[in-house]
Amino acid sequence: MVISYKTNAKIEAHELSELFKASGIKRPVEDLNRVKNMIENSNLTVTAWDGEKLVGIARALSDFSYCCYLSDLAVDKEYQNQGIGHELVNEVQKLIGDESNLVLLSAPEAMEYYPKIGFEKAGNAYIIYRKK
Repeated sequence: MVISYKTNAKIEAHELSELFKASGIKRPVEDLNRVKNMIENSNLTVTAWDGEKLVGIARALSDFSYCCYLSDLAVDKEYQNQGIGHELVNEVQKLIGDESNLVLLSAPEAMEYYPKIGFEKAGNAYIIYRKK
């Protein structure tokens, strides 16, 4: 199996929804219009492909000069533990450059994963949670 990585590749809402389901990440997978908006309003995506099958994504918002928010990092469970998530993050880092911080909010079950791929825990973050 050879995994290929693509930057800002066109993906359909149903493809991303299926990936979210297969990865276990909690996202509004039944609301395809919302998933479509998530894709269209991101300004940086790196995707992982096994042939024509979408198996991973790093979806982000960045100004490419100071900060990048990694809003999704998802890999199909059948493809996890093969370095795909790490490579997706590496590709994002290359694209945003050395002057940008890469930040994310982690799901509780992923808290142990992120330090393994280079993230440092920050204790100075705040959030206003969405209403829906």
